Amino acid sequence: MTTENSDVRMERRQFLKACSVTMGCLLATHSLKAMSNPVPTSLRRPNILFIFSDDHSHNSISAYESKINKTPNIDQIANEGAVFTNSFCTNSICQPSRATILTGKHSHLNGVTYNGSRWNSQQLVFPRLMQKEGYKTALIGKWHMKPDPSTEFGYWKVLSGSGGQGRYYNPQFNSAKGLETITGYSTDVITDQAIDWLDNNRTEQEPFMLMVQFKSPHVPRRPAVRHLELFKDVEIPEPETLFDDYKTRHPYAEKAWMQISGLNEEVTNIFPPKNSDIPLNNKQKEFLSRLSKEDREKFHQAYDSENQKYYEMKKNGALDDKKVRTKYFYQRFIKDYLRCVTAIDENVGRLLDYLDQNNLSDNTVVVYSSDQSYYIGEHGWAEKRWMYEESLSMPFVIRWPKKIQSGQRIHKLIQNMDYAPTFLEMANIKVPQEIQGSSLLPLLSGDPKNVKWRKAIYYHYYHHGAHNVPRHDGVRTQRFKLIHFYTDNVYELYNLKEDPYELNNIYEAPDSQKTKQRMLELLNQLREEYKVPESVFKPPYVFPR
Repeated sequence: MTTENSDVRMERRQFLKACSVTMGCLLATHSLKAMSNPVPTSLRRPNILFIFSDDHSHNSISAYESKINKTPNIDQIANEGAVFTNSFCTNSICQPSRATILTGKHSHLNGVTYNGSRWNSQQLVFPRLMQKEGYKTALIGKWHMKPDPSTEFGYWKVLSGSGGQGRYYNPQFNSAKGLETITGYSTDVITDQAIDWLDNNRTEQEPFMLMVQFKSPHVPRRPAVRHLELFKDVEIPEPETLFDDYKTRHPYAEKAWMQISGLNEEVTNIFPPKNSDIPLNNKQKEFLSRLSKEDREKFHQAYDSENQKYYEMKKNGALDDKKVRTKYFYQRFIKDYLRCVTAIDENVGRLLDYLDQNNLSDNTVVVYSSDQSYYIGEHGWAEKRWMYEESLSMPFVIRWPKKIQSGQRIHKLIQNMDYAPTFLEMANIKVPQEIQGSSLLPLLSGDPKNVKWRKAIYYHYYHHGAHNVPRHDGVRTQRFKLIHFYTDNVYELYNLKEDPYELNNIYEAPDSQKTKQRMLELLNQLREEYKVPESVFKPPYVFPR
């Protein structure tokens, strides 16, 4: 018996309803027989391939004009489709960002306000809606929420261990079949598993929605063996704000626990050289134990000379000076970070090649994004969480051949809550009213300048004290940003046109008072529009459930 997708079934029902008895059965039989044939590619609902990483800074993607590296495969998606230059998250931390993508709602409504929140698996998520409408759905890679998936996807295989982060080498995966360890490098293995699913779990007539989610380049940033010596003899340019003095801002920025100068040895691949009398700590032992003898040798070959230099600098006090220490650790950090990004880009290329080789490219939407951007030295930091630009941002590039004009750079303000309605509308599935985001299709299908669109975005970070960052919310327009650190009821205001690096807080400036008032009114308006409960702004500042 021929399996029909929902579009064909709908056509069949509509045809039978319209068919008059007096026309007889001959015409109906002939037409229904034609409907049972494969649907032409041009009429099929699109496949969706969503490629997602963790902590990938838009400043390390050449489609976003990176000054420090090249990402040719991510750029291919951008060049053949669109780059959103003002793409933002609603809450800059791993689990909340993922929950917002799945539900199309702000954190206070989907219940995932911070890492460690309990995930409500029964709430509305777009993959389940797609599955009900005939899509094959899967998530492979980093899930990170608790508990593991249940019915959100038709198939899931997610990283296990390290608090749900998974490990870079020989990662463990959990699935409906149980726990499994797979030999290899995490980014490569996740791609292998995704390709295997595409090969063995779908038919030509069934559209798919596949989420491929990498752990990388999340801390502790272990590069693939093939990239251990990449950038080894290169001096990576420092960001302009590496030595930010935070002088116009409230004390929070200066006191945050995310300084490049404070990175520890284990997360920057500083390990005792081979045959050294310096003892390994437990995390170093655990990592090296996951490597084969051959790969351990390559690791030592790549890092030992630099690590020996580090221990000598530490011993003679050369790193006691904060500026010297910052410059040194920036180079250690950024090189490993970019090595991890290189593996991501290579695997994006593998997935694009697979689509080409299997005649899937023309009818597959491809998205590349990350749960948030990341500070890669800007303001002297290596982290996220803040509403400042580098962590508020999210990379978002999208390709849909013959549907999205190539080479677009779209400047409208979008957020990760917009992904769910976009994918549903692409699949011709009605978007539920409870979803707070808006479909991006109007921006992609014509001239974005002529599309009526939001003038501002709302942001809210809840995890008070983590990395010594306070709770705060705020509003951003194309030109201005207002941040409210509400546990102390203080504000910061920035003119992004004149001050793109957010170095000059103008909240108290006499000539900013009209702007301040407008932004305060807009903040209250968006809190009301997005149904943010008043209780979250009052002591004891409990997380909304």
